Amino acid sequence: MSEPKTEEQERGLTTAQAQARLASEGPNELPRGQRRTPLRIALEVLREPMLAMLAAAGAIYLLLGDTTEALILIAFAGLSIAITIVQETRTERVLEALRDLSAPRALVLRDGAAVRIAGREVVRGDWLVLEQGDRVAADALLLEASELKVDESLLTGESVPVRKRASTPDDPDFAEPGGDDLPQIYSGSILTRGRGLARVTGTGAHTRMGQIGVSLAALDTESPRLQGETSRIVRWCAIGGVAAALLVVLLYGLSRGSWLEAALSGIAVGMSLLPEEFPVVLTIFLAMGAWRIAQVGVLARRTSAIEVMGSVTVLCTDKTGTLTQNRMTVTELWLADGRTAVLGDSQPDAAFSALLKAAALASAPVPVDPMEIAFHEADRAFGNGGHDSRTLMRSYGLRPELLAMSNIWREAEGQGPLIVAGKGAPEAIAQLCRLDANGMAALEAAAEEMAQRGIRVLGVATASVAPDDIGKAHDEHDFSLVGLIGLIDPLRPGVASAVAECRAAGVRVVMITGDYAVTASAIGRKAGLADGGLMTGAELAALDDAALARRIRDVTVFARTLPEQKLRIVSALKAAGEVVAMTGDGVNDAPALKAAHVGIAMGKRGTDVAREAASIVLVEDDFGAIVAAIRLGRRIYDNIRKAMRFIFGVHVPIAGLALLPLVTGLPVVLGPIQIALLEMIIDPVCALVFEAEPEEGDLMRRRPRDPTERLFSAPMVVRSVAQGVVAFVALAALYLFHARQDIAPAELRTLMFFGLVAAVLALILADRSFSTSLREALLRGNSVFRYVLAAIGAMAVLVLTVPPLRRLLQFAPLHPVQLLAVGMVGIVLLLLLERIKRLSPDN
Repeated sequence: MSEPKTEEQERGLTTAQAQARLASEGPNELPRGQRRTPLRIALEVLREPMLAMLAAAGAIYLLLGDTTEALILIAFAGLSIAITIVQETRTERVLEALRDLSAPRALVLRDGAAVRIAGREVVRGDWLVLEQGDRVAADALLLEASELKVDESLLTGESVPVRKRASTPDDPDFAEPGGDDLPQIYSGSILTRGRGLARVTGTGAHTRMGQIGVSLAALDTESPRLQGETSRIVRWCAIGGVAAALLVVLLYGLSRGSWLEAALSGIAVGMSLLPEEFPVVLTIFLAMGAWRIAQVGVLARRTSAIEVMGSVTVLCTDKTGTLTQNRMTVTELWLADGRTAVLGDSQPDAAFSALLKAAALASAPVPVDPMEIAFHEADRAFGNGGHDSRTLMRSYGLRPELLAMSNIWREAEGQGPLIVAGKGAPEAIAQLCRLDANGMAALEAAAEEMAQRGIRVLGVATASVAPDDIGKAHDEHDFSLVGLIGLIDPLRPGVASAVAECRAAGVRVVMITGDYAVTASAIGRKAGLADGGLMTGAELAALDDAALARRIRDVTVFARTLPEQKLRIVSALKAAGEVVAMTGDGVNDAPALKAAHVGIAMGKRGTDVAREAASIVLVEDDFGAIVAAIRLGRRIYDNIRKAMRFIFGVHVPIAGLALLPLVTGLPVVLGPIQIALLEMIIDPVCALVFEAEPEEGDLMRRRPRDPTERLFSAPMVVRSVAQGVVAFVALAALYLFHARQDIAPAELRTLMFFGLVAAVLALILADRSFSTSLREALLRGNSVFRYVLAAIGAMAVLVLTVPPLRRLLQFAPLHPVQLLAVGMVGIVLLLLLERIKRLSPDN
């Protein structure tokens, strides 16, 4: 309950009392979070399972004595770490920034005098002196309020300021924000009109904003499922590769008696099966994805969120500042004679000009309130002048019993009657104008018609008063109704088209807002949300979790929701198996942003705490960039699948050619040096070529992938292995035929090495697209692939024409017929692989 004023409280706290309370309760700020410095980010990256496997593979190669391959892996690891550090350092915002928002400077009464102090020094019990334009430093209870209106959109999502009143002895210190005529004010809100005096009831973590900030620490972000799955497959492949290598050493040594050659063969088999490309692909693809998505104005604070965007099934969005521009705009005009106009459709006539002029005159000369700003903008847009030629003589403020305000103006000449311009709730303006039954019915019908479409409606009236009558009461003037003005918080440009693209891609868009149901429904219709039900916060609170889970699939608009209800909605959707992305910009959105699979914060209008809680930040607050993020997420996942399929397939012929000589007793053709050289081709193909592959044609027309779908699904693994087996059979035939021709071992080794290169290129062409079109495989645009192909060609020329290099690699020159045979193997293999795609599609 509100405490009665004592003589001491009339003067506010003393300095000693304030210092004692500051020492005992702490400063007016959120607990400090540990800043994620570049060093800390680097340590976090090094702990990632994928990078750990990458480092482990490099260590194994070092133990094997293959310094070249180890250095290549270390270079990839260093590049991945560098890209991640740069990306996350640029976008990192911590709760330290929230403290600046929640603890601005404040004017308080200390020792009976008004003093300006740092916001962090405000304590419970302080008296705040509040003026128009101030940001409230702490939660407080109003003791005095004069025409006070406060913007609480950061906490409630309401797009217009709310009225405040002074407290009574029966008012509690604490209450939920939202709605007019409450005596409580909240940290972080802004006074748009009037002044007041308030007693601080909560500081720091005990404010409404602080409670939201502290609750973020208790929420766990979603762990990257893709990384966990890849980590497991890498672990099993590595175990299998080591086991196969040991078995080869044992069999070779026992059958041929040369344990040195057995060790070399075992090393070759181990290298052919060691899947170091998996962590390379995942780490590089996500890091490059963060760079690519930054080019369209989206910053990824956590790179794993980019891939998750591709599987989003539900996009939960706030209204104010996300779908809408968080500013009021005059949209419709209604005159007392029944004429109407829609601004933007055509230029209204002079009668409507008088309505806009009256609304501007009824507003503050230098407006702060969003609606008054809208009146001035509309008045100027119509070509009317400002207030420079008039002098403001008196103002009448809002009163609980009469929700209208007026200004009295004197013309520049100083002669004649004064002008009174008033605006307010339609019923209050009707009362001032003393409308008859017919006039009241027409006014109410027009106001109701606009309100049903989510338009906020204000009435406007004017009067003339003699200079001697300026002291009359507000309702004693002889007002005449001018008309009604309708205002909306307009949609952001491109929102409707972005929502349509989401729906075409199978992503359900759900709006969650603290605004009124009628306004929320109207915005939902304009944004093009799918047909569905509306649920208010009160209705949601009456449901248990099971009932909410049953109804949530049929609701597209949630109105008058509280911050904890936004979190509950996101949690219910996740429990229902949906992959949830949540957008928002206010403090009230932060818990839901952090709890969602992907939190998307608005970077320009968004608060620092929202950006801290989110995993993705939209730099330009462009809702359409969400579609770009979904598109890129799907493209990245597609390309990861293509690369993984290639990796599985390409290791089969390499391992097969390493094992085949042991079975046939023929010369060994692949040793560690040759396999290391092959890996120098395969690694950039995986990390660069597949990452740069353009999107599939149906990318944004297909439904999101099943959240339970595994990256390494059985169909994908079977098809990959089948491709590898076909490649191995073709190469085995080439090997067996030439091995029986009694050619030199170095020549056979060279032939089979370039046969493997041809097989690698065939696998690339087959796997770079889900399409079964051979033309698509050959002509699909990818400049990186052309560069890699040119590099492979240059390497082949060097190897075959530079004798010292040939000797180092244990190669020999090839005859034209042999080169033709290699080319034919590649062509035939590509045709067979495309046939396999037709028989067993897995996309």
